[in-house]
Amino acid sequence: MRLKTPISLAGVFAVLPAIAFAQEEAPTLSAGDTAFVATCALIVMLMMLPGLGLFYAGMARSKNVLSLLTQIFAGISMICVLWIAVGYTLTFDTDAPFNAIIGGLSVVFLAGVTQDSLVATIPEYLYVLFMMLFAAITAPIIVGAFAERMKFAAVMMFLAIWFLINYVPMAHMAWGGGWVFNMGVMDFAGGNVVHLNAGIAALVCALVVGPRRGYRTTMMAPHNMTMTYTGGAMLWVGWLAFCGGCVLAANGFSSLIMLNTMLGGAGGAIGWMVTEAVHRKRASTFGLLSGTIAGLVAITPACGFVGPAGAIAVGFLTAPVCLFAVEVVKQRVGYDDSFDVFGVHGVGAIVGGILTVIFAAPSLGGLGFPEGRTMISQMGPQLLVMAFSILVSVVTTFVALKVVGALIGLRVDEEEEYEGLDTVSHGEVGYRLNDGMLAGATVHPSADDQVTSLAAARISKKPA
Repeated sequence: MRLKTPISLAGVFAVLPAIAFAQEEAPTLSAGDTAFVATCALIVMLMMLPGLGLFYAGMARSKNVLSLLTQIFAGISMICVLWIAVGYTLTFDTDAPFNAIIGGLSVVFLAGVTQDSLVATIPEYLYVLFMMLFAAITAPIIVGAFAERMKFAAVMMFLAIWFLINYVPMAHMAWGGGWVFNMGVMDFAGGNVVHLNAGIAALVCALVVGPRRGYRTTMMAPHNMTMTYTGGAMLWVGWLAFCGGCVLAANGFSSLIMLNTMLGGAGGAIGWMVTEAVHRKRASTFGLLSGTIAGLVAITPACGFVGPAGAIAVGFLTAPVCLFAVEVVKQRVGYDDSFDVFGVHGVGAIVGGILTVIFAAPSLGGLGFPEGRTMISQMGPQLLVMAFSILVSVVTTFVALKVVGALIGLRVDEEEEYEGLDTVSHGEVGYRLNDGMLAGATVHPSADDQVTSLAAARISKKPA
């Protein structure tokens, strides 16, 4: 039996009865809503490819730029296939013996879904696509934590296992009728399932995989900030569609969501910039991008519950906390989260989840709380579900890493890591000079971070 009542994101996240879809009413197709969600889906696709890919690739060293682009591209492709095969049914099929934790298998490979199937007022195929994009972007976020040192096959295997044992059950519990669904948690667009989940997984990966060779002794600055800037800007644009499309309708509420999302990112950019200016006497481009992403992460759970002023405050207050996590906590603990996925996504999601409850208060311009709840009583379920998400992410990520490590190993060897994953994993380079050598390679490379003669030999054998 296929899922009886596909659950829309608006029905899952909304706390106001006027927003929630009445599941008993027969849905009617709306051309306007369909066009709106389809447009949002296309923009979210650009957010992933090339947005996330460029954002990460620019932060890598030049010898690893293609490896990041390839890992993101291949990972997204694989998860899209897994989503159609089993992800959608395990997330949204409510006719299952263990429905509190995982869905059923009646919609494997979209069995029973037709052109006439509807979710709310849009075609179910479009709903499948939109939710597939949520799934496809979550796991690749983790790639930034172990960048520049994991085998390509290990990356792919890890992402597949993590998607199946972590993302799918977490999405079902929150969105597909599981126990979290009935908790009344204020998380509009995936602060827990997407960002907290991926951020905690990133920390576990950084600790288990270990630091890059030469970490803290070798310069590992981003090789192309222009590329990172372009990717970051595309992420900001895509985030509006990511959150706004969750309403599954073109109306005033979806407009508020998009406005709040924009303001959350802007507040984060200003918060990080001000903090840097106070402590370093100057603001950096990289800081602006990091603050914007931190603000966007924080506003993801809050965008459907706060007003515009609250959205600015959520981003502004979250950014300095993430900056502290990246600049102080990371350095003191000593883990190598290559692109600060935990510091931005994990910490940002925790702070954003707490601030959501605070700024949802009508006295602060918010839309209020579920019926019968106050700020104090709402904070309990909020913290409980976040703690549960952290626990599940730690356990499932550790299991996935250990399985992959036992089967094929996680890391490339020392020589290959120094050479760079572009040539080792893919036999290609991101940049060429006229003499065929890697751009950025020096005449006398350092012993800790060199493009070895082996790399040069391999490149020279490739056709021009």
